[in-house]
Amino acid sequence: MMLPTHVLGGMLLAAPLVRVAPELAPIGFVAGFLGGLFPDLDMYVGHRKTLHFPVYYSLLAAIALVAALAVPSAATVAAALFLLGAALHSVADMYGGGLELRPWEGNSDRAVYNHYHGAWIPPRRLVRYDGAVEDLALSVGLALPLLYLLDTPLRRVVLGTLLVAAVYTVTRRYLAELAARITPYAPATLLPYLPDRYHDDDASR
Repeated sequence: MMLPTHVLGGMLLAAPLVRVAPELAPIGFVAGFLGGLFPDLDMYVGHRKTLHFPVYYSLLAAIALVAALAVPSAATVAAALFLLGAALHSVADMYGGGLELRPWEGNSDRAVYNHYHGAWIPPRRLVRYDGAVEDLALSVGLALPLLYLLDTPLRRVVLGTLLVAAVYTVTRRYLAELAARITPYAPATLLPYLPDRYHDDDASR
């Protein structure tokens, strides 16, 4: 799934705070956003493996959630929502497309790495690929309750995120073709830093 979907999902995890602890809701929404973002910081360094931990994030999130319920504070709530957002992101990637330059072709058997078992989890493809129409629809569905719940500053963040999602959906396939075309001309010093999927046989087509 695309990054906007992940960050909106992370934010929505904080929605119960609006009713039960409204003074902690803003930090919860921000922490959820950052948690949903964090795993994809490995985009160019072992994507969906280096910072994606579907099992370990989930375990840590459960512990942090208990701590936040027992001793609610800005710190405990932020930690819980950050870890919940990161866990949701890592688990959700199992239900998207594979880790390949053109995931709509369905050639990859790698969705996200499971460090606990030391193996790749295959893609379920309930969302065909990141940036698919259904991925955008999911982003919109996650954003609607947030737009209702949030005040102006964070509401702008949600609207900006939706704009990014829409633009990415429209340009997704073009970006893959552009990457395939320019990779052969990239400087040799840059090649080691490009994702492996940019170097596969399909990328030369």
